[in-house]
Amino acid sequence: MIKKYSLSAIETVALGENFSGNLKARDVVVLEGALGGGKTTFIKGILQGLKVKCRVLSPTFTLVRHYTNNNLHIYHIDLYRLNENEIFDFGIEDFLYARNGITLIEWGEKIEHCLSTYLKVVFSILGEERREIKFSSKGYKENKLSLG
Repeated sequence: MIKKYSLSAIETVALGENFSGNLKARDVVVLEGALGGGKTTFIKGILQGLKVKCRVLSPTFTLVRHYTNNNLHIYHIDLYRLNENEIFDFGIEDFLYARNGITLIEWGEKIEHCLSTYLKVVFSILGEERREIKFSSKGYKENKLSLG
């Protein structure tokens, strides 16, 4: 596990951008933390690092936002409003481990027990702007995480 701290939204975006260097097609990232913890802000940084040029919005009401960069598809999913049965009813399986895709799942702890491999990012609120962010991985044979 790797532990980092952020003192602002700008630092959280920068951590996301740095983290994006760990990602490749078929990766799934589970993001966990309280409302306002920094999950969507972190994803903005991931997309910035993956050279996706567009406005990043939370998919809380749409459930899935789809971004592309060349042949890479990035699926940003928010499971906040769903229970486990609803999650599988909407077809989340179509987005997991996609051949040319990366899947970023806010509130992904709801289904992590169903995932064979994933990267996990956990956000803890320590103050108005201060966050503790923990990074870990599950199911990978080699060390998947590097945050310089």
